[in-house]
Amino acid sequence: MDALKYLAGYPEHVQSRVRALIEAGRLGPMLAERYGERHAVRNDGQLYDYVQAMKDRHLRKSVPLGKVVYDGKLQVVQHALGTHTAISRVHGGKLKASREIRIASVFRDAPAEFLKMIVVHELAHLKETEHNKAFYQLCTHMAPHYHQLEFDLRLYLTQLALSGTEAS
Repeated sequence: MDALKYLAGYPEHVQSRVRALIEAGRLGPMLAERYGERHAVRNDGQLYDYVQAMKDRHLRKSVPLGKVVYDGKLQVVQHALGTHTAISRVHGGKLKASREIRIASVFRDAPAEFLKMIVVHELAHLKETEHNKAFYQLCTHMAPHYHQLEFDLRLYLTQLALSGTEAS
């Protein structure tokens, strides 16, 4: 298993620094010190309220959310930490659209900042479908340290994999 599979796209000098942290046994303690606070969003109802509050704060005019849930079937190894879907159904003569956000269950026990980063990412997809410049500008508008959080989340997933508690 590649210990740094979540950091594969990063330059070698970054990966070597992470390897040094791992070899020194400092990756886990560093993350715990920086992101020790766990969130209190334990069930799907609380997750819906959390996401809706963030949506109301940053994306008031975007489409309404139909469903927000923790999903135990999302595969972190396939790089799906969360998903967003648009579902259209015909009811009588009307077309009804619903938006769903599914968050990988690994975030039920993750530090609060990592849940926020995933929610910001999925909410940004309500306005921008592609991972382009406008998408990342929206992410940093909602979470100013988005890029650092994304990198640290990759470190967190690396630590989970090393400790054997990785989500499928």
